[in-house]
Parts: sequence; C-alpha cells; structure tokens
Amino acid sequence: MQNLIQMISVMLVGHLGELPLAGASMASSFAAVTGFSLLLGMASALDTLCGQAFGARQYHLLGIYKQRAMLILTLISVPLAVLWFYAGSILLLLGQDEDIAMEAGTYARWMIPALFAYGMLQCHVRFLQSQNIVFPVMLSAAGTALCHLAICWLLVHRLGLGSKGAALSNAISYWINVVVLAVYVRVSSTCMKTWTGFSMEAFHDPLSFFRLAVPAALMVCLEWWSFEILVMLSGLLPNPELETSVLSITLNTANCVFMIPYGLGSAVSTRVSNELGAGRPRAARLAIRVVAFFAILEGLVMGVLLVSVRHTWGHTYSDEEEVVTYMAKMVLLIAVSNFLDGIQSVLSGVARGCGWQKICACINLGAFYIVGMPAAYLIAFVLRVGGMGLWAGIICGTLVQVLLLVAITVRTDWKKEATKAKNRVFCSAMPTDHDARIN
Repeated sequence: MQNLIQMISVMLVGHLGELPLAGASMASSFAAVTGFSLLLGMASALDTLCGQAFGARQYHLLGIYKQRAMLILTLISVPLAVLWFYAGSILLLLGQDEDIAMEAGTYARWMIPALFAYGMLQCHVRFLQSQNIVFPVMLSAAGTALCHLAICWLLVHRLGLGSKGAALSNAISYWINVVVLAVYVRVSSTCMKTWTGFSMEAFHDPLSFFRLAVPAALMVCLEWWSFEILVMLSGLLPNPELETSVLSITLNTANCVFMIPYGLGSAVSTRVSNELGAGRPRAARLAIRVVAFFAILEGLVMGVLLVSVRHTWGHTYSDEEEVVTYMAKMVLLIAVSNFLDGIQSVLSGVARGCGWQKICACINLGAFYIVGMPAAYLIAFVLRVGGMGLWAGIICGTLVQVLLLVAITVRTDWKKEATKAKNRVFCSAMPTDHDARIN
C-alpha cells in the first residue's frame, strides 16, 4: 500500500505523454538513489534494535530508539533536500538527455517535502511492526493510498499542475500517513508500555544507532542503487525516452510485486528479532523455515500471474503501443527476478533480525557491483540487447546474492545469535531518567 503512492503518481503522469513519464521516472529513480533508499536503510536498524528489545521485554527502549532515529533521519534529510534541488543539473552532468533531465529536476524539487515525511514514516512503521502491531499500519497505508489517488488526480488533472502536481501529492500523502500513525501511537493502549512520551535519552549515545544504521543503509542502498542505476543507464541507450520509460515501468512493477515477499521479510525479521531477544533460538529457526516456504510459493504464483497479464500490463502506464509491446517482453524477466527477490527478501529479513547488516552489505557489494552491474553493461551495451539486457544482468547479481545468503543462514549457530541479542539489549538498557521525560 505504501508503494502504491509512487506507483500511482507515475501512472497518472504517464498519460500526460512520453516526456513527462520519462522525467517523472528519472526523478523517481534519482530520489530513490539519493534519498529514499538511504532513509529506509537507516530506519531498518530499528528492525534489530526495537525487535530484540521487545523480545527481551525492555519496552521503554523502543520509544527511545524511535525518537533517536527520527531525530537523526530528519537531520540527514536536510543535505539530501539540497541535492534534490539541483537534481536537473546533476542529471545533465551524468550525461542524461537535456529535456528529460530538466523535466526530472522540476519533479524532484516539488517532491522535497516528501523526503522529510518518508524518514518519519519508516521510523513509525518499524516501531509498530517490531511489536507485532501490523494491522493498523496496513489500514493507515490503505487509507493513504486511496487519498493519494484522489489528491494526485486533483493536482495533476483538475488543477492542471501536471507532473509537478504528482510530485507534490507524494509529499501530502506521506505526511498524512505519518500523522495517522503518530496519533495511533499516542492514543492506543497497545503502545502504552513502549511509548511513554518524549525523552532526553533519545539524544544520548547517537553513535550506538549509527553503528547499526550505517551498515543497514549500505545493505539496502547497495541493492536498491543497482536497480535504479539501470534506469540511469537506460538514458544512454538508443531511443532514451522509450528505454527510460519502459525501464522505469519495469522497476515500478517489480517494486510493486516485491512488496509481498518484502512483507514476508518484515514478518520474519520481527519474529527472529523477538525470539532471539527472548532467548528462544529454536523458535527463530522454525520461523525462518516457515517463511522461506511461503516465499517460494509466492514467487511461483506471482510468476504465473505476471505471465498471464504481460500483454495488457503496459496499458496501465501508457497509451503508446511501442511501450506496451516492450513491456510484454520485460514482464517475463520481472517474473524471474521476483522469484529470486522473494528468497533474498526473506533471508535479508533474517539478517536484519539478527543484526547481520555488515555482512549483508559486503554480500550486496559483491553480488551487484562485481557481478550484476558488469553483466548488465555487457549484455545491454556490448551484446546490444538493450533494456532487457540491463535487467537480465541484474538478475545474475540477485542469484549470487541469494546463494551467499542461503550459505550463511544454513551455517548459523542460533544459540550464539540469541546470546548476542540479549547482550545487545541489556547493554542499552540504562536506568530511565523519568524526570527528563516529557509526557
């Protein structure tokens, strides 16, 4: 549901023409590479911290971790906003088509308010998710997606703002979601133990958060960047407007279907972190086996579904017949990549639950930048396969990532991981200064 916000915006812009679609696609990729991926990655440190603290029944730590993360991510968003402001000029320096770069620069500027909301949103989602509070998060995301459809249509078509309206609607919708979750945390009885008000403890020892957040960000960014770089590279292919549009639609579609295995990864991250924090390694191992089975099953079912709609899916994004025909071919590759992504998503969730972010950052570096990106360049530019070659190359990187994650997970000593989790939690559990707490 959260992913639908970006998806709906690109869909509505796509019907304005090929250039607005290419510009919005390029801007979305730029925003993902330089902003959203970094904030999402750093916020994912809360999967480990909050999840293990909840399992160890150190409930007050969850609120402190969330506040600390919100503060740090807001500060980091400031220089990122400056980067977005000059997105058009940066894309020109990277050799992108001038018209597409200017269109993308305008889109990115109007999306700057979304940057500050996104970090806040991820902190709230992980704070609640680590407590197994998922249904309210889903409802708020669903309500926001419905609102976004109306807001985006109003700004893009009714008020005539075009692609700028789509960018602004992203920011409005993210902030709506943040406010809804913040109110829920404040008034819900389910968060009474974990949210006791603002505390000065959130300002203490920010390095403890950075020690986990930086490798967590690298873990997410190295993978996410590789996919977004494909869209950037597509601008260097012959017929850049077509290639960029199709690659962006492909990435948008892949991100959409990936949300299902990503949800499984989030679930196993919560279960593993909770069980390790509670000192139950056998339960953690059982959770991994169950979710791995569901990931494989989901990959097979979604693959069949994608293949069955491949000739019509392109129409949801564009009325251009060449875009629709090209997408029918790309959907076949999406089916393959989604199957592999489902497995890696679950295993990456296990890694976040255990606190293996440093190891996974190294795996992603090797899989995508030593194998995936060179393979993508070779197939697309040397063998001249074009955009399909770019995506085929990244599938090679994903396969290497999956094999390495499987090897590490199979060889893990879960009793040792449970001991590490309890040590991490109780090293952070300092006496709470209630006098410094602001209700």
